[in-house]
Amino acid sequence: MGLYIEARIRADLDEVWTRTQDPALHGRWDLRFTEIAYLPRAEGAPRRFRYATRVLPFLTLAGTGVAAGERERPDGTRTSALRFACPHPLSLLAEGSGYWRYVPDGDGVRFLTGYDYRPRWGAFGALVDRLFLRPLMGWATAWSFDRLRLWLERGITPERALANWLVELAVRACAVVVALAWLGIGPVLPLFGALAASLAYLCPLLLSVVVCVALCAPPLARTPAARRCLRRPVSPTRAPRVLRALENPR
Repeated sequence: MGLYIEARIRADLDEVWTRTQDPALHGRWDLRFTEIAYLPRAEGAPRRFRYATRVLPFLTLAGTGVAAGERERPDGTRTSALRFACPHPLSLLAEGSGYWRYVPDGDGVRFLTGYDYRPRWGAFGALVDRLFLRPLMGWATAWSFDRLRLWLERGITPERALANWLVELAVRACAVVVALAWLGIGPVLPLFGALAASLAYLCPLLLSVVVCVALCAPPLARTPAARRCLRRPVSPTRAPRVLRALENPR
């Protein structure tokens, strides 16, 4: 698979399953989607769903998908696989497939995903995907997995976790801007006047430390962060059989 994300969540397997399989709950923590809903289906038919992502206030990209299968093995491991597509011509992501796997691990669950997709727009789309969309999708998936972890482990709602992230991001950005201004690298804020000029030569080392801390310090424990998730499998992994069968039907 093209992208791999894994998070270890100290929570009950059934609770992790519910928060990720219920569309209403899934849409709350997954940054990649604005809306997820199951579509009506006939008895015995595959489960289909609709998803939407608002990329701009006036532009929402919507697509549909089908659940390829769900299975639970004797060792307690669960797998959910799916296939999805977005017909909107402005969507770089055309179609793809992926899976979620739930692996019991002591007092928690290893929740992991592997997925890939085909970009549209030919060679130009492939370049944009490689340089921009694919790294963004990987980051958004990992960030969302950590937001889910905070919800399950600490009871921090997805909405509160997003607010924590935005506040911390704003504080870090302000610290960098003010420190760079005082160092004379950026425009000096008029509000600081002579104080800014004196600090520019009295404590450049201290201000440099402030910039480094603001940019490199680990996120707070109550703030979701993509860096907490694994981006490569610890050991070689293969797509679940149900997904391979979906991608290569006989």
